[in-house]
Amino acid sequence: MITAPGPLDRAPLDRSFFDRPVLDVAPDLLGRVLVRETDDGPIALRLTEVEAYAGPVDPGSHAYRGRTDRNAVMFGPPGYVYVYFTYGMWHCMNLVCGPPGTASAVLLRAGEITEGADLARKRRSTSRRDTDLAQGPARLATALGVDRALNGADACPARPEPFRMLTGAPADPDAVRNGPRTGVGGEGAAHPWRFWIDGDPTVSPYRAHVPRRRR
Repeated sequence: MITAPGPLDRAPLDRSFFDRPVLDVAPDLLGRVLVRETDDGPIALRLTEVEAYAGPVDPGSHAYRGRTDRNAVMFGPPGYVYVYFTYGMWHCMNLVCGPPGTASAVLLRAGEITEGADLARKRRSTSRRDTDLAQGPARLATALGVDRALNGADACPARPEPFRMLTGAPADPDAVRNGPRTGVGGEGAAHPWRFWIDGDPTVSPYRAHVPRRRR
């Protein structure tokens, strides 16, 4: 069931919200609302599942081995969007956290489309239910029309384009669960840095990392 945020939920999140350790920001993002402004109108997403990535101390992070052209946005400032391309076909969207230089970010894994579902359905025409529209990071990015052209965009802008992060209705702490991140292997596989709202139908199913076989 799609629920629309009320007036108080529409207050923008200040950049200081993101200027904190990634493991504080990640669970606090649950229930917050991301608005994507498009030429056809806005799409609003209530976040229900995220994953934290902690830069140089996290083997699962893109920034674990240092700064590159690909991951430069992760190094700050906070409140900006890091978009990467994966498996040769999908984009994934992250929000940068912590002070400049920490290279931490939160992957947006899933959410409920609360506004602009008709626009999301056009991008996700294979979805059988509205709960599937943004159920998983690639689906989320596709539903919102996010690609590498938006890498480095501001999620806390003075003007509401192309993104706005709103206060939303923070998840009840008693409903927040955490566990291993999806698809992460190696030394970072066991980090319980995936956070989700328990029982929410938009949360994606957990999948452990499966090593690729070389031909």
